[in-house]
Amino acid sequence: MGMGNVATIATSGMQAAQLRLQGHAHNIANLGTADFRRSHVSQTALPSGGTQAQMGRMAQPGAALADDVVGQLQAKNSFLANLAVFKTQDQMAGALLDAVG
Repeated sequence: MGMGNVATIATSGMQAAQLRLQGHAHNIANLGTADFRRSHVSQTALPSGGTQAQMGRMAQPGAALADDVVGQLQAKNSFLANLAVFKTQDQMAGALLDAVG
């Protein structure tokens, strides 16, 4: 796995976390909407590394406030973890270029 690949993997993780955060926020905003079907995000690991995320709707209507609040926190922490990986990879690449140059 190359240095560029690490950035791609971390970026895909940040995008997936952002999509999950949007889905949970949408669910919370629509708690009072009659017959609202919650959003959910499915993630698939990519063979080259990283993840692909896709938003969908639950089959049955119904609210799950606790799941959505916890999901928002998980998405935030996932985003921050992937951001830390991205920043570390960037710092390592910079240090490598400084050492070579």
